Amino acid sequence: MASDGEGPPESEGVTDIWRSILTGTDDRYAKTRRILRRIPSAPRCKMCAAPFRGLGAGMMRLVGRAPWDKNHHYCGVCFTVLQNLRGGAEIECSLLFADVRGSTRLAEQMTPSAFRLLMARFYEMASAVLVERDAIVDKFVGDEVVAIFIPALAGDVHAARAVAAARALMAATGNGAREEPWLPLGAGVHTGVAFVGSVGEGRAAELTALGDVVNIAARLASAAGPGEILCTNVAATAAALATDDLEHRRPLPPTCHADSIVDDHGVMEFQLFFTRS
Repeated sequence: MASDGEGPPESEGVTDIWRSILTGTDDRYAKTRRILRRIPSAPRCKMCAAPFRGLGAGMMRLVGRAPWDKNHHYCGVCFTVLQNLRGGAEIECSLLFADVRGSTRLAEQMTPSAFRLLMARFYEMASAVLVERDAIVDKFVGDEVVAIFIPALAGDVHAARAVAAARALMAATGNGAREEPWLPLGAGVHTGVAFVGSVGEGRAAELTALGDVVNIAARLASAAGPGEILCTNVAATAAALATDDLEHRRPLPPTCHADSIVDDHGVMEFQLFFTRS
């Protein structure tokens, strides 16, 4: 895999390391887990089983296995190595974007401080919901949250986890309830092959996802109305989502500039599904 041109090409070895860890096939994690799970006590890192509380927590902090800042269900060691190792791998994963609908109007109706508190409540709630469902909270951008579901954390059911997380976000913000939601939200879910890896240099390095899969999920979220979850046929199939009672939409609105997905077998039409929490 080639680099972005700012440095030497990534070696196959580096790419293999990323792929094995991101997909959960690295045997070193299994061996470490067998040892750490014997040290008390829960809650633990979901990858290596490092204890976050109890007698073992202090020792784990000394060796860098405190909760990871992007997902407190995982320790820093399990992913810091990835952030410090420049590179990544193309893996199948699922992306979830969730946007606050009408945020400009909301901001006009309240003071800047009140709007900040509203967004802070959203960030805290969204982080808890996503982490509970084994997501990597990629970033918060203004009124939007981006989450990545990779096999190492969410298993082979990463698409189902992404759909479940979208529904949970709707429920947590009151979308779908009889009363008005405390925050109108729209979401998009897509599954496919993305580049997941370390982007940036030094302290600015971040673990993130890149590629058309990411762009499509973002476009879905931008097209979703309040209380709507738009999910591609690919993600719905991977998630074993029952779609008989859901609204089918095709294609995406023209403003999304993505009426089809092109893969090795040609063109596959979008089939979007709508659901309310």
